[in-house]
Amino acid sequence: MTNLDFFKTCLANEKEATLKMLMCLPSERLDYQPHPKNRTAREIVSHLLGHMVDMKMILNSSVCNETHNFQFDDSLDAGNKMEILWIELTQLINKIDIAIWEGEKVGLLIGSKPYLTLPRNSMMWFFFFDIIHHRGQLSSYVRAMGGKNPTVYGFSSDTK
Repeated sequence: MTNLDFFKTCLANEKEATLKMLMCLPSERLDYQPHPKNRTAREIVSHLLGHMVDMKMILNSSVCNETHNFQFDDSLDAGNKMEILWIELTQLINKIDIAIWEGEKVGLLIGSKPYLTLPRNSMMWFFFFDIIHHRGQLSSYVRAMGGKNPTVYGFSSDTK
């Protein structure tokens, strides 16, 4: 199995868990943040949606200017937009040539300023792991927001 094949498998495996997490957040509490230094749930969701745009950009370009704000109305809208972005990303990744995946470098800009340059495949893993990380943050917010944690990697105490 190639790195690209493994990425495709991992991407497919994480879709459902990510969608469930976004859609279980109580929309009326998206302003929740556990501490003033933490992002709000809305900011984290916006960041996750932006990462999907970023990964599409990484596949199509040698530069990714990180998307910091992706608009959505509520949790259902966020889940629907995530699903569309996930499908679009999957379609792009299924068309990419292995030489482009492994051999080309992509520069990441944050606020239009150079941050780092990595091989395309490493940049994709970087963003993919960040999506999983932020999904985990949301899993620690959801109960305090009045919601229930969905099944992600097995049952949660909220789904038994």
